[in-house]
Amino acid sequence: MKHHAIIPIFIPHQGCPNGCIFCNQRKITAKAQPVTVEMARETIETWLATLRGRRGMETIEIAFYGGSFTGIPKDEQVRYLSVAKEYKDRGLIQKLHLSTRPDYINEETLARLRRMSVDIIELGVQSFDERVLQLAKRGHDAAVVRRSAQLIREYGFTLGIQLMIGLPGDSLQSCLYSAEETVRLQPQLARLYPTAVLHQTELYDMWRAGSYEAPAQEELVRRTAAMYRILTRAGIQIIRVGLKSSELIGGEETAPGTYHPAFRQLVCGRIAREDLEAQLTAHPMEGKVSFYANGSSMSDMIGWRGENRRYFQTAYPQLSLRFQRDDSLADGIYVCRKKE
Repeated sequence: MKHHAIIPIFIPHQGCPNGCIFCNQRKITAKAQPVTVEMARETIETWLATLRGRRGMETIEIAFYGGSFTGIPKDEQVRYLSVAKEYKDRGLIQKLHLSTRPDYINEETLARLRRMSVDIIELGVQSFDERVLQLAKRGHDAAVVRRSAQLIREYGFTLGIQLMIGLPGDSLQSCLYSAEETVRLQPQLARLYPTAVLHQTELYDMWRAGSYEAPAQEELVRRTAAMYRILTRAGIQIIRVGLKSSELIGGEETAPGTYHPAFRQLVCGRIAREDLEAQLTAHPMEGKVSFYANGSSMSDMIGWRGENRRYFQTAYPQLSLRFQRDDSLADGIYVCRKKE
């Protein structure tokens, strides 16, 4: 049963004059109808009508996505947030959530957001590697990220960090560095996004010209799984891995091979495979062997479209394998046992 719901209000590219190579929001925004306060209210009412009466619903958030919320004019920020705060003050929603750029955070901004009852601020960091930031034309360095994150925590907000995998200049080493730097900032939340090469972006033009080679899916899964381990080991909640198809801005297409609709399952399935194989390697087995996970983690243990099942059958033909459920195990814990 789902206990947490997010009401998304998409503010496309308002407040962001920057031109990051991977982003197509500016072109989409030029063709899109501006989101008015009235439209935001209608979105909230529609979602609440759907969510009303759902058993076990403990937390409902209003979340402002897209662009850089704290970069839009102050009076517009206040108008949007006043509508959201009204629903929070009435007890109809529990949290207000927004995302923005690290270089659009300062004490004046945070004081205003605190007055408007904002709870969660996510920073679109993408990378802590200076070369990657430069090649992506982010317009700021990693020091800005560290200062902004520290301020957000000092003002008492929940901090989220968004990272991208596979940008130009990126590598496994730079990804691990970004994950480790994220841990040092002590955020409560994180998102991991493999780079989807969207049409109408500079990155797409680079891909077509051959000056950017997108990492293979296998490599993206490998890097992301390693980052996932670092973050979860530090107690950081990973609230998203990869984009949903509905999150592709403006419904734009992607370059072939640079987007997978079930990327999180690929990553979590890889982690399950590695954990189980480590147990098989440490304690070689023969005959009947069972792999166990709880109900929530069963699909990851089996793998996307059964890829882990096929992998183990091919790699360990001497074993008679079964994938079984054990609800005494915690989420993401996988156990290998010899059957007598």
